[in-house]
Amino acid sequence: MMHRNPDIKDRIAVWAVTPRGAELSRKLAASFPSVDLYISARLKEAGASGIQFHGLTETLSQAFRRYQGHVFVMAAGIVVRALAPLIQGKTIDPGVVVVDETGRHAISLLSGHIGGANGLTIQVARAVGAEPVITTATDLNRLPAVDVLAVEAGLAIENPEAIKKVQMAILCGEKITCRDPFGLICRHFESWTESDSGLRDSGDGREKNKSRYPGIYVSDALVAESPDILVLRPKSLVAGIGCNRNTPMSEIKESLFNAIQRFRLAPASLGILASIRIKSDEPGLLALAEELQLPLAFFDKYELETASGVQSPSAVVEKHVGVKSVCEAAAILAAEQGQLIVPKQVTKNVTIAIARKPFISSASDPVV
Repeated sequence: MMHRNPDIKDRIAVWAVTPRGAELSRKLAASFPSVDLYISARLKEAGASGIQFHGLTETLSQAFRRYQGHVFVMAAGIVVRALAPLIQGKTIDPGVVVVDETGRHAISLLSGHIGGANGLTIQVARAVGAEPVITTATDLNRLPAVDVLAVEAGLAIENPEAIKKVQMAILCGEKITCRDPFGLICRHFESWTESDSGLRDSGDGREKNKSRYPGIYVSDALVAESPDILVLRPKSLVAGIGCNRNTPMSEIKESLFNAIQRFRLAPASLGILASIRIKSDEPGLLALAEELQLPLAFFDKYELETASGVQSPSAVVEKHVGVKSVCEAAAILAAEQGQLIVPKQVTKNVTIAIARKPFISSASDPVV
């Protein structure tokens, strides 16, 4: 699964290699709050402002993923050749806009949707009085872009290669199937369906494999799907974790993912890790949260006692830490009193429980 780097800077880079391009680049830089200006060192005025670079290809290879977007004031061919070895996919590449040095046209070149190049193109065009050029078919036809809507809804795109199949069906006015029982994304297509795309809800997610239509499947449960089905994962799962002091991160991680796999859940839907507050300095737990790039929630003993739906209270745990449940209670609380779908799983040094946030608890596919 591909996903955008959560640490990417909310900045854009503006690049120029000619005198007129440098002049327009400075005008652009003044119009944006968070900009780094890159000017070719061959220009006499390069030292006046901005970051000097000697080779576009070499410098871009180092800076490409440090920015949310890039604006190149130069010929599109130069940019394409420099970008070619750096492109990975539409869900991870930053947005790229090309502007001719006279400021006549601003062109959305790469990652128009998720990368934000289409929106950046409009901003750039307004800043310099250029004509915005956007070629993505959904925008031109005023149709919903499934990848953009997925990101806006906080859904992880598990198989980006299926995006084009779903989008092409909508563009061609064909039917698509949609399994989204909690209404996170498919509602955006319903108004279009009435007049254009012929949206068809297949009902149970497992029936979609029998459909001849491409479609969308939103769930945290693992279900075999056709390659034509776009699988989107909500951040709906919370893992409650208890562990003995100084348990290695690798052991905690193994216990967690064994539980996820055993109960047929999607790793990409894991959104929060939780435990008791006395574990707030537990090295293995902190290291795991950092590796998975997930937030950690800690609860005091009296808070854990308020969790409803605990299935496996323990007198032994209560004797040692003063509360009847750690992993189950922490999972339920961090899931905002969500449904416990994986009861306490016990290994030598670790206990794991998983809860589902309530906005999908009543409607999601069952754990199998």
